[in-house]
Amino acid sequence: MTGTKVKSTVNADLVTERSRASFRPEKITNLIDGSSDLTATRRKIEDIIRLDPTGVFDNSSNAYLHRSERHVRALAKHVRMLELLPSMVNTERKSLRQEDEIVMSHEWYAVLCAIADDLPTSLHWVMFVPNIYSLCDEEQKAEWLPKVRDWKMVGCYAQTELGHGSNVRALETTATFLGENDGGESGGSFIINSPTLTSTKFWPGSLGKTANHAMVIARLIDGEKVDRGMHNFLVPLRSMEDHSHLPGVITGDIGPKIGYNNMDNGFARFDHVKIPRRNMAMKFSIVDENGKYIKKSLSDATSKVAYITMMRVRASIIFEANVNLAKACTIVIRYSAVRRQGFDDSKGESGKEVQILDYTQQQHRLFPLLAASYGFYFAGRNMLNHLDATDKELNKKDISLTKTDMADLHASSSCLKSFCTMIAADGIEECRKACGGHGFLQCSGLPELLGAYLQSPTVEGDNHMLPQQVVRVLLKLVQAIVGGDDLDEYKNCRSKYLIKPMQNIMQGKCHCHAKNEEEMMDLETLTKAFEHRAARLLLEVAQMVQEKSAKTTFQKAWNECLIQMARVSKAHALSLVVQSFTSGIVDGRREGVIGLPEATVLTDLAKLFALYWTERDVGDFLEDGYLSKKQSRWVRNGVLRMLHIIRPNAVALVDARDFSDFRLKSDLGRYDGDVYPAIMASAMKDPLNANAVGPGYEHLRKMYVEGAGVVGTASRL
Repeated sequence: MTGTKVKSTVNADLVTERSRASFRPEKITNLIDGSSDLTATRRKIEDIIRLDPTGVFDNSSNAYLHRSERHVRALAKHVRMLELLPSMVNTERKSLRQEDEIVMSHEWYAVLCAIADDLPTSLHWVMFVPNIYSLCDEEQKAEWLPKVRDWKMVGCYAQTELGHGSNVRALETTATFLGENDGGESGGSFIINSPTLTSTKFWPGSLGKTANHAMVIARLIDGEKVDRGMHNFLVPLRSMEDHSHLPGVITGDIGPKIGYNNMDNGFARFDHVKIPRRNMAMKFSIVDENGKYIKKSLSDATSKVAYITMMRVRASIIFEANVNLAKACTIVIRYSAVRRQGFDDSKGESGKEVQILDYTQQQHRLFPLLAASYGFYFAGRNMLNHLDATDKELNKKDISLTKTDMADLHASSSCLKSFCTMIAADGIEECRKACGGHGFLQCSGLPELLGAYLQSPTVEGDNHMLPQQVVRVLLKLVQAIVGGDDLDEYKNCRSKYLIKPMQNIMQGKCHCHAKNEEEMMDLETLTKAFEHRAARLLLEVAQMVQEKSAKTTFQKAWNECLIQMARVSKAHALSLVVQSFTSGIVDGRREGVIGLPEATVLTDLAKLFALYWTERDVGDFLEDGYLSKKQSRWVRNGVLRMLHIIRPNAVALVDARDFSDFRLKSDLGRYDGDVYPAIMASAMKDPLNANAVGPGYEHLRKMYVEGAGVVGTASRL
């Protein structure tokens, strides 16, 4: 543990809990960071932020600040962060200067985590910078990236409109070509316009008050007045001298939200705003000086690179699901070890109260979520690594990737984003409720964590829309198998695991071979069960679409199958998580980052995750007879067994995530367990407690002293 967490006195229950651990938490910390050196680097960065003498990074009063104050303070944090970057990031490293830039570095992510607060500038590096890298040609990148790197050009990504979100093809903002002879600039221009109220760009982060440029998604109307669909345009919003709006541009904040209120999610309207022709992102298609639209000749895979940015954002969202859920688990599991309630009857009423973490019901609420947080870590890391490899491949001259590879990557990122964010959002709320009344306090850290996270199931693809995209891709695999096609094109796809179980199902081989409870708890057995379930549901939805299409239009048939598609997407996601969980443990052991004790406790978590979701969805496994009634009982028994096995390591497993108190921002989840004094200290910070009388006494006085509440004399009563 870092010195920043340890106090002279630590709660005795937490001391006992940590002494019971069968593994070294530091080893798992190193695995999550990537190495012991990276752990040391992260901790150094966290100390620089935490100990900064300006005090600007202090978060202790966040709950008492108006959102305007928090927004301004968050901008101050960003500026101070830039001042401190040279001491935290190796800016001399060649890769940072030539390829990735600082915002793509490992240290950059560590810096953002260390600040432990949302920055209004985040869309700049999350979406604006990646869009320029992925969609702009070399000349455009040479012009814009230096300004982006030096924070002269601060950008956002403006896609969603007031009237349209997921249905991108229906966006209404237009970009109409204007030739030089018709009033355009030298070389031609585009006129960016919001023709209707519903075409107002609405929701993009940083758009309201922070960004001075936006990557605007608009409908391209070329020089022949032909609608060429959606393209990206770099649109200046504000003066780079005084931040005032440029002619024809109106932007503003959309107002308070459930959470994430440091961020100025904004709206923008464009009244015939003229931009240079070359402000259209032109890596894959161009409009020449005469307004002629030319689509560049590209391979099928390269033509899909525009989706890489979206998939990378989704992969980051998958990874962040693990971080946010892990924070909530850290808070509630530490608190559950400190909080005592009820008595052990065998010890009498004079005995010590029971730790609520010892109640099986509390364990059943929390330990599967703890397991999920680790599973999402491995799934998110796997997806990010896969995208990095894909990015490098797409930048080669001889590309081996196929259109199928890209579609499969899209399906994987979509199903995992949908599943992981839903479970994380629900899980954070479950952790809050598991803290009892104190979980309702802002000082618990859980309400703000939940409020800020609740955007994730919706952004970058609504969780109830994405399953359609997943199934649309996977149905092509079904067609290939049923049609007896060559399956070699799926050799690098993550969905290739579906091939064998689908073939088995078509041959009538669909039974779990576990002969006893021990075999039922084996990870390989459970993995095969998830793979079978995903394959069966996919085959069923393929048959359902085919049968219904024969009786009605394809669109109506598709609509009637949406619920089943959601089941397929979830089943595919669960298979991928279990596979990533297992392979991640093996890789960590092989690379020497963790030893046998750490691999064992992580395997325990993976088993609990798989058993819990098998029990939760047991109907899916029973309805085709894959599991027998006896095997389903073994699954239920296995869940209870794993709860007891994990119990001694629970606190050490959340300690291994190495969240400092500064990052956790929770009085309930403190490393030292000194919960109750911290809660009282937070209560006394409230402005309502600034004086004994209270700020509302002038109104209370009208009742107490002047009798404003008297309705009549005593005799009338």
